[in-house]
Amino acid sequence: MTGRPSEVTEIHTHLSRCALEVDDSRAFWARADETIDVNAQLAFDEYWFGARSLARVGVLLTNMRARFSAFPSALAVLHSWQHMSPETRRAICHWHLQLTDPLYRRFTGGYLVARRSGPRSEVTRDLVVAWVGQEGPGRWMMSMRIQFASKLLSAAYSAALVTSNRDPRPIGIPRVPDEALEYLMYLLRETEFEGSLLDNPYTSSVGLEGVSLEERLRGLPGLTFRRQGDLIDFGWKHHDLRMWADARLRSDERRLAGAAI
Repeated sequence: MTGRPSEVTEIHTHLSRCALEVDDSRAFWARADETIDVNAQLAFDEYWFGARSLARVGVLLTNMRARFSAFPSALAVLHSWQHMSPETRRAICHWHLQLTDPLYRRFTGGYLVARRSGPRSEVTRDLVVAWVGQEGPGRWMMSMRIQFASKLLSAAYSAALVTSNRDPRPIGIPRVPDEALEYLMYLLRETEFEGSLLDNPYTSSVGLEGVSLEERLRGLPGLTFRRQGDLIDFGWKHHDLRMWADARLRSDERRLAGAAI
């Protein structure tokens, strides 16, 4: 055991009750940190997620804790990151859902990637239901397969991985700002996951693979990347995710202060 956070590998059904939830994730980041004992009654009383029932707040908190509290450094960074672009927020929610849901990870980082590079870059609900039948537990009844397929498509649509919520659904490539890609690289650096920094479902899902990924990495200000043949060198300008975020936030504050003058 390394003590490092790790991606979830056991299949579960949390997604069937809670999809990408970008706005609710933002609300959770703004209020939750390592010093707060988060519970559903507190979140309900303080309207963390708006006028939701106590039962729904409980469901949201269960999922938010799994997606973000399980990665303490990441939650601390997100809690302090006030000025975040919508594209960055969307990408971070997508990656944390991938980290904590193996079927969503396979769907977005494998199945959709293969469909995107195929002759018809689109998907339908029936195709996804059939995929869930193949990849999910055999004990799932058809009703569960349909429900889970709908949630997979809903989350993928919110992540801009599919560009329509009606069949046939074209498969898209979302915009990933540099700050989002840097966040992912530093997060993966301190997380146990299958694959490597250059070959994984997290970058592949957003269209960053092979040469395209390497070109993006070379242009990132928060790290250096070099390749010479089979020799690969990552130069990390910051010790860990928190230190990267501190430097990033200071830079954002200076930029905003300059814009205000």
